[in-house]
Amino acid sequence: MDIEVPFETFPILETKRMILRQLDRRDAYSLYRYFSIEEVTKYYDLEPFTTEQQAIDLIKRLSYEYTLGEQIRWGIQWKNSRDIIGTCGLHEIEREHFKAEIGYELHPDYWGKGMMTEVIAKVLEYAFFTMGLNRVEAFYHPLNLASKKVLEKNGFQFEGILRQRLYKKGKFMDVALSAVLKEE
Repeated sequence: MDIEVPFETFPILETKRMILRQLDRRDAYSLYRYFSIEEVTKYYDLEPFTTEQQAIDLIKRLSYEYTLGEQIRWGIQWKNSRDIIGTCGLHEIEREHFKAEIGYELHPDYWGKGMMTEVIAKVLEYAFFTMGLNRVEAFYHPLNLASKKVLEKNGFQFEGILRQRLYKKGKFMDVALSAVLKEE
C-alpha cells in the first residue's frame, strides 16, 4: 500500500462554487491583501504581511515543498474570478503512517458563508480517495471557535489540547487537535 506523493501534476479540484488550483506569482497581491489583515493571522503562525514580497516568498516556498512531496496547498478562487480568496491544503504528510495535517485560511469578507466547509470536504475527498490517506489531523488555537466549527462540519473529532506545544509570536501556545479518519 502506498500514498500518492510526490504528485505527478498539480491537481485542480472543483466544488460547487469554487476552483482549487496551484498558486502562482500572479496571486501574490491577493494573498498579500488578506495576509496583511491582523484578524486573518491572529491564530496563524505568521505575523501580518507588510509587503507583497512576503506573499511572493510564501508562494515560492509552497511550490518548492510541493515539488518535494512534502505538502500540497491549493489557492481558492470563485469560478467566475481569478482572484485568490484563501488557501487550503495538506502538509506534514507522513507516508509511512498514511496521514497528513490540513491547514487553511480565508479572506474575512468570505467568513461565515460555508465556503471553507465546502473546500475542506473536497480536500478530504482528495486526501482519502486519491492520495490514499487514512487520517487527516488539524491543529488549531483553542480559542479559534470558527475553525473548530468548520472542522466538526467535516467530520473531525476533537481529540484534546496539547499544552504549550508551540512557541509562536513570543509565547508558548496550547494547541487543539482534531482528526478525521477515512472510515468516518
